[in-house]
Amino acid sequence: MSIVTVKDVQERFGLELLGGQAGIDRNIVTSDISRPGLEMAGYFDFYPASRVQLLGKTEISFFNKMTPEDRMDRMDRLCSAETPAFIIAHQIDCPTELLQLSEERNITVLQTESPTTRFSGMLTNFLEGRLAPMTTVHGVLVDVYGIGVLITGKSGVGKSETALELVKRGHRLVADDAVEIRQVAKNILIGNAPKILRHMLEIRGVGIIDMMTLFGASAVKDDKRLLMVVDLEVWDPEKVYDRLGIDEEKMKIIDSEITKLTVPVRPGRNLSVIIEVAAMDYRMKKLGINAAETFSKKLDLAIREGQDESTTEGIE
Repeated sequence: MSIVTVKDVQERFGLELLGGQAGIDRNIVTSDISRPGLEMAGYFDFYPASRVQLLGKTEISFFNKMTPEDRMDRMDRLCSAETPAFIIAHQIDCPTELLQLSEERNITVLQTESPTTRFSGMLTNFLEGRLAPMTTVHGVLVDVYGIGVLITGKSGVGKSETALELVKRGHRLVADDAVEIRQVAKNILIGNAPKILRHMLEIRGVGIIDMMTLFGASAVKDDKRLLMVVDLEVWDPEKVYDRLGIDEEKMKIIDSEITKLTVPVRPGRNLSVIIEVAAMDYRMKKLGINAAETFSKKLDLAIREGQDESTTEGIE
């Protein structure tokens, strides 16, 4: 899991710093956002102090109608040691009590022009993406016909060379060698390259090449949802490989299961074309068109019809 600080949020959304600059490096540990309306009314039994506190017109207008004693009491209880930051929406004037306590307790107060609900959605999406469970996988992630394909296999099997050929055929490179994968929701995995390796591809005998410089911006992509894994392995004559594609293999990454294909590598096989076809076939299956199942049904029907004919001939 990545670390997200209040400063990261400020820079991402261009927020204005109003107070509590000493707390700008505090960590944000949850993607949930709190709008402390009940707390403003004095109900703190379930106050989610570890969340970013977002104050809009409703909260601020209610707060301004309180007595000075109640206002100080509410802010004193809201500004806990666990609270990472306060964000004021609609560019509303910040209460002086909040500014005072934020400086005393090193809790950053930020301000945005955006409406409360819209900003809450944007901030939640940002935090969910950054705080999602993450793992790093050795492989190459390529966008093929809109399908995020993770190419895996032992070192030297030809993953990067296959990705290079796919880019030359009009597809897009996301990550080479090390692929950072985040699970933003159940069975939803987003892959990207580490910052230092972004847009780079390693070809043995040539070295590191910059794919965006060589092929243009359309040849690369910063991140992509992972939908399929293609595992390349050296051809084993003793192994029986799937020839129909009826039994679907799965690969578990974090808590999500992704469709996996095992493709044997031997001289003369065009791996880039095979991966293109695999991506197109994956899309067709999602549309309800499964060639393997259709062939299996036709085969079963032909066998039954053949048995019926043989039975009829025996009777005659």
